[in-house]
Amino acid sequence: MKSATTRVLFALFGTLFTLTACNAQPAAKNGNEAAAATVNGTPIKQSLIDAFMQQRAAQGAPDTPEARKAVLEELISREVVRQAAVREGVDKRPDVQMQLDLARQNILLNAYVQDYIKKHPITEDMIKAEYDKIKAQIGDKQYHARHILVAEKKEAEAIIAQLAKGAKFEKLAEQKSKDASARNGGDLGWNVPAAYVKPFADALVALKKGEYTKTPVQTQFGWHVIKLEDVKDAPKLDEIRPQIIQRLQQQQIQQLAADLRAKAKIEYANPSEAKAETK
Repeated sequence: MKSATTRVLFALFGTLFTLTACNAQPAAKNGNEAAAATVNGTPIKQSLIDAFMQQRAAQGAPDTPEARKAVLEELISREVVRQAAVREGVDKRPDVQMQLDLARQNILLNAYVQDYIKKHPITEDMIKAEYDKIKAQIGDKQYHARHILVAEKKEAEAIIAQLAKGAKFEKLAEQKSKDASARNGGDLGWNVPAAYVKPFADALVALKKGEYTKTPVQTQFGWHVIKLEDVKDAPKLDEIRPQIIQRLQQQQIQQLAADLRAKAKIEYANPSEAKAETK
């Protein structure tokens, strides 16, 4: 139902862009750091335990002596298996080498992204400007709508006639609608008009709360009977500030990648790939 361009914009008010970045890790300690244990002469450093505990804490797990003991035992088990893998040459296999290379690339990329974000913080002016831009594009009202989608105008007219006789909109949606929302009684949730194609949006905003369209509405998807459940203001800036910051940070990283690519010398083995890239 949602058009391609507005779907991206409206994502701000629902599930938004998520940056691919890891949490900051504890600073590495010097080479004289005491080991919490050794496995066949290989040390298990305290800083590694600290890093594991930080990850656990981010998930709400408490930092207790018992938890640290459990983490140490887990690290010992991992080291035993790692050493066995090395003895058998698993680390030399091409497929394993590829996965190690990808893991190293991801770690470096995430660390670089985190450093870049710290050096280029999102300002309050940037947040307000982005909010105003999105609000201007998608409007300042949200509409809770239901609809019933059918293939023929006569079907829609028959449904409207049933509604006029007291039939329940939700029941008819479950029985008649060919849209995925049928399983929820035609419920489309809260959206701004710009999230829908124009004929649907125009019909929706013309309704009063509790009303349904008395004539079928045609779009490229078919024929709709639309009901307006409720209307409310779009989210205020403070309600979606974290999402706006995420959105702006993603835009920053996308621009950073584009700038770095522009400065890089990129040679394609297959010339057709280079042509596709420049389109």
